[in-house]
Order: sequence, then C-alpha cells, then structure tokens
Amino acid sequence: MCTSSTGVVTTGAAATASEGESRRAPTQFPFTHLTADAGASADPVLVEIVQGSLASVEMEVETAIGRTSRSPMIRDAHDFRAGIHDRLLRKLTGRSYSALVHPVARDFPLEEMQEGDVFFHNDVYQSEGGIGHLPDLCVTVPVFAGPEGDRKVVAFVQAFGHHDDIGGAVPGSMPSNATSVFEEGLMVPPIKLWEAGRPNRSALSIMTRNSRMPESLAADLDAECSACLMGARRLGELFDRYGVETVESCFDAIISRTTETYRREILGKIPVGTWVWEDYAEHDGVDEPQLHTQRITLTRTPADDPEGERLILDFGGTSPQAKGPINHCGDYSDGVFLKKWLAPILRNLADTPERMAELDVNEGIVPLIEMRFPPPGTLLTPVFPAPTNARTFVILRLLGVLAGVVAKAVDGNMPADQETIRYTGVYGEDLEGRSYLMREVLGGGSGGRYYADGEDTIHVVPDSRNLPTEFTEARFPFRVEALTLAVDSGGAGKFRGGLGYEKHIRMLKDGHFMSIADRSILACWGVKGGHAGKPFQVTIDPDGPNEREIDALADAEAVKAGEVIRIRTTGGGGWGNPLERDPALVVRDVVWRKVSAEAALADYGVVLTGTLDDDTLAYDEAATVAERASRPEPSEAFFDRGPGYAQLAAGAAYAEVDLV
Repeated sequence: MCTSSTGVVTTGAAATASEGESRRAPTQFPFTHLTADAGASADPVLVEIVQGSLASVEMEVETAIGRTSRSPMIRDAHDFRAGIHDRLLRKLTGRSYSALVHPVARDFPLEEMQEGDVFFHNDVYQSEGGIGHLPDLCVTVPVFAGPEGDRKVVAFVQAFGHHDDIGGAVPGSMPSNATSVFEEGLMVPPIKLWEAGRPNRSALSIMTRNSRMPESLAADLDAECSACLMGARRLGELFDRYGVETVESCFDAIISRTTETYRREILGKIPVGTWVWEDYAEHDGVDEPQLHTQRITLTRTPADDPEGERLILDFGGTSPQAKGPINHCGDYSDGVFLKKWLAPILRNLADTPERMAELDVNEGIVPLIEMRFPPPGTLLTPVFPAPTNARTFVILRLLGVLAGVVAKAVDGNMPADQETIRYTGVYGEDLEGRSYLMREVLGGGSGGRYYADGEDTIHVVPDSRNLPTEFTEARFPFRVEALTLAVDSGGAGKFRGGLGYEKHIRMLKDGHFMSIADRSILACWGVKGGHAGKPFQVTIDPDGPNEREIDALADAEAVKAGEVIRIRTTGGGGWGNPLERDPALVVRDVVWRKVSAEAALADYGVVLTGTLDDDTLAYDEAATVAERASRPEPSEAFFDRGPGYAQLAAGAAYAEVDLV
C-alpha cells in the first residue's frame, strides 16, 4: 500500500507494487474534456483569440507582480510564474511549467468557492507534486462567470514563486544539511487567505512573523494576491463576452491541438522501442559525496498499443531518498506536474528551432506520457518528513536524464546537458547595522546542439535574470567587481557548450556566504563525442592569503571585509567530436574570449598563429590537420561525464548505460 497526498491509504495497482517494482501513481483528477467533442466544433478563429487572450492575461498578471512586489527574488530576479487553468484543473497557457490547482480543488469544493476568494499553499507534501520546496509560495484565485445568481467557477488564475525567507533554520529557508522538512520553514497546507475579498489578517500575521524579511514577504503576497484577482476579472470578461460554453469549447480545442501536435511532430521522431539511461546528483549536504542515481527507462509504444501511442517513463532504479534536502515529491496525481516539467525537453525533436519555439507545453501533453514510479522511499518518492529544499538537484537532473535517454533513441540528435540554476547569496548586517539578505539565482551555459553551439548564461525559469549590479551595490554592503563569461567553461565539441557566469563580489563588511548548488564535482555531460563542461566553483579570496574553495552546499561561510567571493557557474556540455569543429570558429571563440588559446590546442587541436594583441590571430591549417590526426580515437562511450565521475565511481570512466 501507499499513502496519497490526502493521507488516505489507497489500494489497487498503484498501491500494491512490491519492493523494486514500478507503479503508477494514484490520481484523483483523471484527464477529461469540458465538451463532448473535445473542442472539435470550436471556431478556429475564436480559438486563436481565446488563446491570445489567455497569454495576455498571464503576462498582465506577471507584469503587475513584477512592478508591485518588494523582494529582490521576485521583483528583480523574476523567479516566479503565473498560470491559467480551467475548471478541470488543466493548464491552458503554454509556458513550460506552473504549480497545480489540484490541492486547492481537493480541499475546497468548487461549488463552495466565492468571488474574491484567494487560496494559498506551500506545503510540499500536500501540493500534489506542484510545489517542490517551502520557499515556493502559491496563490490561486477562482474565476467566476454566468448569469447573476448562478455564477460558477469556470477557471483559475495562479501565481507562485520563490520568496526570500519563510523561516526555518537558516536565512533564506534552504538549510543545506537539513534532515527534516521541519527545519526548512513554515509549512502551510491549502488555506483560504482571502475570503470573498477580505484578507485573513491572522494567517498573514503568522506567515510574516515566521520570516526574517517580514515586510518583503507581506508586500510580495499582497502583490501576488492583487495581481491574480485582477487576472480573474480579466478572464471573467472573456467568458462574459463570448459565453461559458463557447470559451470552454475553445479551451478543449487548445488542449486537443497540443496533444495532436506532439503526437504527430514529436512522438513520430522517436522509434518504437525501449532505452535506459541515468544521471546523478553528487551530494545531499549530509552524507559524503556519492552518486545519487536518477534513472529513466523510456518506452515508445506503437500506434496499436491497447492503451495508445505514448511515451512511458519508468523511474525504477532511482536511488533511495537522501538524508539531506535533495528529494522531490514527484509521485502525486499521476505525476502530472512532472509530466509538464519534463515535456519541454521533447520540443528539441521539432523539425527546426523556430518550430520548437512555437510549441506550447500545456495540459495537452499529459495523455501522451505515462509515468511509473518506484515504491515510496526514493529520491522521487520521498516519505514525509524528508527534506526537499534542494530538490532542484533531482528535477533539474531529470531534465538531463530525459534528454540523454531520448538522445540514445535518436542517434544523439538532442542537446547536451545543462545546469542553469543554483542559489547563491550573502547575508549579515549592512554598514548601518541593519540585517540584510541577498539571494541570487545565477544561470549557466546550455548544452551544444547537433546544429549549433549552446547559449551562454541562460536560466531555466523563463524571463529570470541575475540581480542588477547597480541595485545590489546600492542596497547591500559589497561591490560587484566583475560579471563576465567564465572562459573555457563550455564543453568542447563540434558544437560547443554555452558558457557560465564568472562573478566577483568584494565584501565591504564581514558577512556570510551561502550556496545551494550541484554539479561541483560532476559536470554537465557532453554527447556523441562532445566533452563535459566545467563544474560549479566558488573561491573565497582568490590569489589572496586566505584563498579557499568552499562546498557547493554551504549555509554560513564566513567572509571578511575586503575579501572577494568568486563564483563560476557551470558550462553546458559539448555536442560532437571537438576535432571536427571548424578551426575558424575556434579562432573566433578565442578572439571573443570564450575559449583560451591553451584550450584551442588542448581541446580542439587547433594550432594558432599570430596574437590577439595585434589582431593577427589565425590558425595554421597544415599543422592543425597534423595535430588532429595525431589524437587518439574518441571514447566508445556515447556520453562524457567529465573527470569528476571517476572520483565518485571508484575510478570508472563511464557508466554501463553510457554505451549504445
């Protein structure tokens, strides 16, 4: 048996899997449609109008939050998302992910909701898989439409984002060595934060009292609630204009169109068969570094399969849940959140990059993906109260595992790996003696692709950004002395991995540095002959008398006034044999200071001539051909994990699953 998110013991196939067997996660919310014909009769012109209106409302909500919130994480870093869902809880808008309405509908019947209600939750274990860690606070507002006296819930507007501090053992609410969720901050199951337009002041007081940044938290919550209420009014106007039945038919058409598009354009690129691949988190903040395995067995079913043409993602073989906070609650509501989180990876199979950008990820992908989970007690199926604040180590790694296993199925025509989120920050007292906390979510380089290099310094959260130097220097007691690309961080390849950041922060007053980051030992893997990128690294006082590297998981590393914190984020993996890269592109990369002259020879076999100083840099064609011909044959492994893998794998150069 297993226990559902409501605490009810369930039975049946999902609950009787024996040790080691995979199981389907229980769901209370099966995928259905609003209309009998699933939107087939909807006016195609009106469908486009409705879809554009949804995108406009979503953007207006996000703009309002960005302009009226107060915390750097929400206002400046933009680490939040809005989403629009129908009354069947289906995500309608095309962004890659949002939280879920499922826990709200589970605990509050739709027929009892009122206009002006605002629901709130952040409890990981009662979020149906939609909330990954406690700093992600979620606000949900129902949309009403219909004649006076008979107005009903027809949709939901939602916002959720990462907030600076919601209590817990350390500033920032992400203790790197937590062994229980109780150390991570205030847990709030779904509650009614506003009732019929009236804020619940008691609940707000409890939440702000538990935060080290109460004013910022209060302002952020007010911004999010007000923006979602505004979005609900805007969406209600759409129903009033066209009628509930007409708009709901368009909703069905939007979802059905996504399903058919992915079935035709994406599933068709994956041959029928089964493939296995795995990747690893390297540490959990408690035990010594080790390989925490995340495995996917991918099966592409044929069109005549009794349960339909689909992808089956079986996570059997995933490691036991960690003592530290790298666990993620994925096995709720049939894994519906995880399906939408992982689905953007599949867009890389589109015919062109332009077509890839056109493909929405909404609820329409849900019927095409079946998930099978290991029994409770793994990294992906943790048992309460396992800690989860660093769950990015799992859900980001799963993006790469899916990309890797699909790459095996399609002869490598997928991007190499990327690790484009980690939390860093400093805290202490400013020059006036006031407490401060600066948190930043720095991106990294994306993987090389079979047709192009990776992108530099991108972020997994759409529209997110690093904090502006002018803002941070005006508000916090440090100077940003450099913010550049990390030279040579991108993995070498026929198509090079994107570069990560290099940031230098000089402290003006004693303080503490914090970091929640992975890929400091293991690197972003290269594929089909491409090399791994460079890992994450933080050095305090580089080239100074107290130079030291610190762990990627750190809560309170003391930094003295005058010392520099040097942060280098991950580079993406390379794609293809670097000895096949056009030497002229290598010269260009050296000129652009993305690749050093030393790496041009060592990694690419390019013999340079001239110098950068007098603009005569070029390459010797004959010497380059000879140099490349002298190099040994590339490894038989399809993936390159970098030198750190051997450190954690008893000297092994690659895993068995790395062969094709």
